[in-house]
This record gives sequence, C-alpha cells and structure tokens, in this order.
Amino acid sequence: MNALRTLVSPRGAVFLLLVLLLVAVTILNPSFAEPGQFMRFIQRVAPIAIVAIGQYFVIIAGEFDLSQGSLITAQVIIAGNLVGQDDSRTIPVLLLMIVFAVAVGLVNGLITTLLKVPSFIVTLGMMLALLGGVMWWTGGAATGNPADSFREIGRGGIRDVPFLDFIPWAVLLLIVWLALGIWITKRPLGKTLIAVGDNARAVDYAGARRAWVTTRAFIISSLSASLSAVLLVGYAGVHPSVGRGYEFTAITAVVLGGVVLGGGRGWIVGAVAGAFALEALFMLLNIAGVPSTLRDAVQGVIIIAAVAYSAVAFRARRRRGPQSSPDQGKEQIPPPGTPARESASPALASGGHTETRGD
Repeated sequence: MNALRTLVSPRGAVFLLLVLLLVAVTILNPSFAEPGQFMRFIQRVAPIAIVAIGQYFVIIAGEFDLSQGSLITAQVIIAGNLVGQDDSRTIPVLLLMIVFAVAVGLVNGLITTLLKVPSFIVTLGMMLALLGGVMWWTGGAATGNPADSFREIGRGGIRDVPFLDFIPWAVLLLIVWLALGIWITKRPLGKTLIAVGDNARAVDYAGARRAWVTTRAFIISSLSASLSAVLLVGYAGVHPSVGRGYEFTAITAVVLGGVVLGGGRGWIVGAVAGAFALEALFMLLNIAGVPSTLRDAVQGVIIIAAVAYSAVAFRARRRRGPQSSPDQGKEQIPPPGTPARESASPALASGGHTETRGD
C-alpha cells in the first residue's frame, strides 16, 4: 500500500507516467526500444533536463527564472560568433560563457532579493534584454559557425560501445550535472533553499543569509542554461531561435515532476523525470499525428493539471494528519525526561509543511 500510495502521489506519479508513455511509444514505434534509438532519445532530452535542474533550484526557493531561454540563445550566438573555426578559442569562449552566466544569475538574484522586485518581473526583463541584444547582434538571422570540435560536445560521444553502440557526451554531462545537483540538495545550500521556499521569514529569524542563498539558485539556473546552450550548438546550429521557450518547458517539466510552485517541496530527480515524460509525451503526440502547433496548449494543460493535483493531494495529506506518516510518528516520541512541550516536531511547531522535503 505504501508503494502504491507513493506512485500516485505528486512526487511519484511522474515516474508512473513516464513508464506508461515509454511503453506507448514503443508499441507504436518498436524501433524505439533499440539501445541506439533510446540513447538518441536521452541525448535529445538532455538539454531540457539540464535546464530543468537549474529551474528546480529557483522554484524550490519560491522564485521563477524566465530568462533561461533567452540566455541559451545568447550563449549559442556567443559560441557561434566567437569560436569560429579556430579550435584554440574553445576554452577561452567557454570561460567567457561561464562568466556571462554568473553575471546574469547575479543580476537576477540581487535585484530579486535586495531590491525586493518579484523574480517574475526581474527575469522577464532579463529575458527581453537578452533577446533584444541577440536580435541587435545578429539582425534576426543565423550567424557564426563554431568549429566542429566545439559542436562535437553536443553531437558526439563514445562509439562502438557493446550493446549500447553509442553513448553521447550529452548523456554523460546530464548524469554529471544531475549528480552534482543531488549533492547540492544534500548540502546546507540545498536544504536552506527548500526552507526559504517553505518559510522565508523563519529562515531570516534563523540567521541565514537568504539573499545570498537565493542568488546562488539563480546562478545555478544560469549555469544550467549555459551548459544546455553548449549542447544545443552541436545539433541545433547557431540561430536566434535556438532556446526559445525553454524556460516554459523547464517550468512545465519541474511542475510535472511534483515540485510545488511557490517552493518548499520537490525532488530534483522528479524534475528530470518530468523533462523525460514531457518529451516522451510530445513524441507520442507526433507519432499519433497530433499537430505540433498544439504543443504550447499541451504544456499549459499539464501545468494546470499538475498544480491542481499537487494541491488536492497535499490538502488530503494534511487532513489525514501527521499520524499517517511513520517517520513523523517516530519524531513525536520524546526521549525520557523530555518535557512534552519540547517533544513536538519542529515542522509541526512552526506550522510548516509536514511532507518530506528535498530529495
């Protein structure tokens, strides 16, 4: 019963949905089950999943980052025009892209936290500023053509691998970035971000530097977008349209993965699973002959449905009370000699959420 309850919860439902979608795609397209085809699928999803990882850290802190898509576009244009056909420029340009990403994240984070401007407005302004700069630089046309060695990062990989045949670099980068993200969630930074999204005032009373913690979430988001841009240069080319809409795709993936808009609850692995489920859904729609013009409508419906389902499930859990969770029951057992007033669970005493947080 516990396993079934987990699968139908907002946190576990995305994995059940992903399995069902993959099975449906395989039935309609049996070649999808071949190792080589499946690795290509993961390669195609990797940029979206990496962006979703960055968006996850911002959303669990109760914020939004709408500048990811435009930042991807800007980084793609930077790589295409500055690297050129000179392989010796690859490392310097990559370092420049990192510095640029950190700068964008700092601006987003500091204006949001120090000037108290809603992150929705700040990142929307950043999105327009970056997009305007790209259009001014390129004139709205494809420009630049980075060296093949640079594009190999996104399109290449390890070949002649037994059984798998091909392991794209994009898949390996996704694994590394996800492992780093999981590590961060287990560190004080990740736990504090979740606390900020759950109860920012309590974090202030605890003495944590909330502004710097939230700003680092925006920096991680910008770095994720830049890594995704490096991969997209490989097979999407250099064009001002590359990266458009990735911020909304990432938000959809994160919400589909059970992360609560407004912060405080969510699992980074669920956010990545949401990206895979979203791409599998679009693939299924394409196979079924559904027009691609409905893609935005599908994303909107997914966001509304996922948020509504999470809200209903959370209210139901709160009505059941803390006794429904074995772990919470253990927390309420006071050690010998402890006054009853001190034995209350900190989460319950603060009036916060009782659902498991983080990973």
